[in-house]
Order: sequence, then structure tokens, then C-alpha cells
Amino acid sequence: MNNQSAMSKSLEVEQLGSEGVISGNVTAATSQIPAAANLDLRYADRPLNGYFTEAERIAYLKRHGNHVLSFCTMQPDMRYFDMPGIGYISYMKNFNGKPFTLGDPVCSPEHMPLIINKFLEQHSNAVFCQVSKPVMRHLHEEHNYFGTQMGSQSTVDLENWSLKGKKKQVIRTAVNQAKKCGVEVHESLCETHTREISDKWLKTRKIKGQEIRFLIRPMNMSYTEGVRYFYAYVDGNPVGFVFFDPIYQNNEVVSYVPNISRSNVEFNQGLFYTIMSHAMAIFQAEGLKRLDLGFIPASMAKDDEPQESWWVKKALRLCYEHAGFIYSFKGIEFTKSRFRGQVDRTYICHKRAMPVFDFVGMFNILNVF
Repeated sequence: MNNQSAMSKSLEVEQLGSEGVISGNVTAATSQIPAAANLDLRYADRPLNGYFTEAERIAYLKRHGNHVLSFCTMQPDMRYFDMPGIGYISYMKNFNGKPFTLGDPVCSPEHMPLIINKFLEQHSNAVFCQVSKPVMRHLHEEHNYFGTQMGSQSTVDLENWSLKGKKKQVIRTAVNQAKKCGVEVHESLCETHTREISDKWLKTRKIKGQEIRFLIRPMNMSYTEGVRYFYAYVDGNPVGFVFFDPIYQNNEVVSYVPNISRSNVEFNQGLFYTIMSHAMAIFQAEGLKRLDLGFIPASMAKDDEPQESWWVKKALRLCYEHAGFIYSFKGIEFTKSRFRGQVDRTYICHKRAMPVFDFVGMFNILNVF
């Protein structure tokens, strides 16, 4: 009997939905750690597609996908470390086989230490990218990792959001100019000219002609359930768009994050601000309480934390100040800061104080080269 059929016989995994129950020889709710801890994890880290079926993985995503990168775990080429009844960790391997995890584990907060500990039993040299402070603290305190701020994340309070205020003048100006130019924004599934707009837009980027992946999911994905599409039109023709990915908690959408944004290079009069303000008004009307703006790379607090690597922090600050020819660090920060959201730190956790090869490997995964 092969490994997969043996596992299927001993663990008849049900569709997890909101209950997350394992049936068969092991019966446990997701809140019962010991049953899951005793699972034979040789079956939990199969290459590329993991142990869960897509339906089971989606069930975990909808139950516990509360991180801004949770939806990105469904992008192509991801690998998975799966724990039935608990959740999963998504990651990619670089050119020399080192794993780089994506965001926080997709599981309940109380199960986070368990799944990380089990993952590190098999991947002791893993690098953890864009994780929250609780994950960083666990890795530092229990596994002697450095936890260095790699940027920030911004969250807008939609319940109190409006375009009023001096700090939002840039957004108001962009919206007004777009109206004068005949721009109209609609939510739709329109795909006319989408690829054309995207291809032309990519040619204007610092890294021309290439889509960044991993920390930003690709535009085309096979799994797109729950994604919201907003297009800007002029004379009935699309000139820009923003795709919003859902963020889940307990099987409900609690936020969105604008992961894909493109605009026509011939018509770029503040379209991002215009589309965003339109979408935010709709999300407000639907009763959504927050909107996540996602990652702001290399945007860091002035103070240093004791668990951080001085070398990594210095390198990231230098990138922010002097590497605008590679990526628009200051431009991204300025654009997202106009929305006046709450800014939180996000971390990269690594074993070495000077992880030069780790960062080279991460750039490889990001499709920078």
C-alpha cells in the first residue's frame, strides 16, 4: 500500500468547512492540539500540492485566512506543509532548495506555535517572509531566529473613512481630475483589453516585462473565488483596473486587499486613487469594517528592536533611500499613506545575522532576476 492510500485509510479527512474535524482513527476539533500533534507528518509535506485537496485547502483559507497574504497562498507553484485539523503553511523553494514561507500560517492563532514547530522539524533552515509580530516573537523566543522589520502594512478603518481632511487632498484632486476626463468606475468581470493594459504597464516598471510573484500574487490565477474586479472606463473602454482579494475569518469576508493594479500608460491621471475611492464606498455600503492596503516594502519605523539584525535593517534602509531604480519604495509608501490607515510592522525571520544568500534567494523567488 502506498503512502497516500495508507494515509487515506487511517485518516478519512472530511470536508472541513467551519468545523475542521478529522474522522477515522483520529477524531479532533481544531482546538484540540494533542490529536493533531500526534499525526505522522511524513505525509504532511508532499511536494508542490501538499496533502489537502483544493476543496479542503479552501476551507482552511476561508476559516483562518486573516493575513493579507493568505489568499496569495493559492497562487501557482506554491508548496504546502499541511496538518489535518490545524491548517497549512505555504512556501516556495529558491534555486538551492531553501524554503521561504509566505505570510502567517493559515490556522487559528492558538495553533500557530504547533504548526511552526512541526514545520521546523523538517525545514530547520526556513526563512519566514512578511509575518506578523506574534509569529516573529515565537520564532525568536523559541527557535532563536532574528526577526527584522522588512516593511509595513496599512489598514484603513472603513467605518470612519471619508475623503475629508487635508491629508487626503491628493486623492480628492485625482478623483476630480478623473471625472473631468470622463472616467467612470464600475465593478465588472470585463476582460476586454485587460492583458493589453497589463503588458504595457509592465514595460513601464523598474523591472521591465516581469511580474513580481510570491509576495504579490500573479494577475492570472486558476483560483479566483471571491476576487472583486473594478475597472475605470473612458468612452466605454477600460483604461485601468484594481483587483481586490478577499481576507477571511470564520468563513466570512472581513476585508479586501488590492493585490493587482494596472493602468493604461496613455491614461494615468490618478486612476488608482479614483478606483480605490469608488471601491471603498461600495465596501462601506456593504458593511465592511476595514480595508487592508497590503505590504509597503522597506517602510520601517525609526526605532530598532532587540531581535532585529542590524545588517539587514541597514540594508533595507539603504534600499529605501537609494534603490528607487529597482523598485518604487518611496512611491508605494506615499501612495498608500494618503489613505491614512493604521500602520503595523511586518517581519522577515532568518537564522543568520547577515543572510546575504537568503536575500539573493528571495529575490530569485520574487522573479526579480
